[in-house]
Amino acid sequence: MIRLSVNVNKVATLRNARGGDFPGVLDAVQVILAAGAGGITVHPRADQRHIRPRDVREIAALMRSLQAPDVEYNIEGDPTPEWRELVHEVLPDQATLVPVRSGELTSEAGWDESSDAQAMKALVRELKGKGIRVSVFVDPRVSAVEWAAGVGADRVELYTGPFAVAFAAGSGRAERLFADHVLAAERAHALGLGINAGHDLDLLNLPLYRTLPHLSEVSIGHALIGRALFTGLGAVVAEYLAALRTPTANPG
Repeated sequence: MIRLSVNVNKVATLRNARGGDFPGVLDAVQVILAAGAGGITVHPRADQRHIRPRDVREIAALMRSLQAPDVEYNIEGDPTPEWRELVHEVLPDQATLVPVRSGELTSEAGWDESSDAQAMKALVRELKGKGIRVSVFVDPRVSAVEWAAGVGADRVELYTGPFAVAFAAGSGRAERLFADHVLAAERAHALGLGINAGHDLDLLNLPLYRTLPHLSEVSIGHALIGRALFTGLGAVVAEYLAALRTPTANPG
């Protein structure tokens, strides 16, 4: 079964729009896990536009209290000194290293073979030394996957943004892009890397994307939380779990 890790950043975005503590991020986490999701993802950013360090710590404490070994905590982010300090404190199951571009609304690209391999090797070694599985966010190219293997990552997370845009446009380009993801996944598997994926995956494109060879985990936030406004959070988690199990899905 492909793990569904739900990104709760958008819950924090809504809370932060008015200040205070409502809607509660911890409340959302509990609903998501009760509905059967296999993980929670957060992506704290330096500007604290959504998830904040307090949230990261409180979610970690909650998940430890649940004593659910099959449920994982994934912290994504730009590996700044502050992010690394927070990850060292919290000790999530997985840390996903994501490059950040100035002014971006959301992630726009992954690491590639032009990135500083020596610095990344040291960072990966540091995190793995704390018992944290390390995933590296990369574009779906064989060369980028090989770079990730070279720096010692445990997994890659394939960036699915362009695939999702093409799929929504209804062009044959989505199938061609998906073929690139397949090549990257096959190469990652051959190199001993696990395979995660994320960015703009939804109920419409998941029936195709779930067929990716060796796929272990998808991280989904925006589309899932957005649909929950109309359908309910627990119900939407159930829809996504069904989409990962079956070849078709009806988003209603």
